[in-house]
Amino acid sequence: MARYIDPVCRQCRRIGEKLFLKGERCFTPRCAIEKRRRPPGNANPRRRRASDWSLQLREKQKARFTYGVLERQFRKYFEMAREHSGVTGDVLLQLLESRLDNVVYRLAFAESRRQARQLVNHGHFTVNGRRMDIPSYLVKEGDVIAWKAVNGTVPEFIQVLTDGLPKRPVPLWLRLDVANLKGEVASTPDPTEINTGIESRMIVEFYSK
Repeated sequence: MARYIDPVCRQCRRIGEKLFLKGERCFTPRCAIEKRRRPPGNANPRRRRASDWSLQLREKQKARFTYGVLERQFRKYFEMAREHSGVTGDVLLQLLESRLDNVVYRLAFAESRRQARQLVNHGHFTVNGRRMDIPSYLVKEGDVIAWKAVNGTVPEFIQVLTDGLPKRPVPLWLRLDVANLKGEVASTPDPTEINTGIESRMIVEFYSK
């Protein structure tokens, strides 16, 4: 399975803004954007007016980096969104938000989507009572996501991770049950609630050329 293995902070520097790929570290002075704002590489880029294509490419890469999706899979999501009824850009963001690793992150069970992906890969979550280790699994309305218990109890590291929930606001399309360490998909993600700062219209324009 292909995956990005280089430092994720390079992705933030490439885009030129914080994508919050490393959780709490992004809010500290140790953040790569705070230390080095220029793009990665030794060459000093010349200042020139960005073309429409480069702006659209930047927005597409920003969405890819934010959700941790490679190009081939991202293009697949775009084709799925184009086949659905509704605004293609909005449907694309709804599909990305419905990924299991993103839902785990949105429920504040993990500090970052990268950490959430690892936890899902290791089989620490169930969907409707069944173990699920596929980060790209698309949840549906009514699905219940919970930590996988071992012999009736959750491991100690899970108790550490979930201490003080919720650590950040949970979107309205999700319901968090802190006492039972589980969450429910209450509705389809509303594009107006997705606060990633991604201009989906520009992504549609990029793929429409």
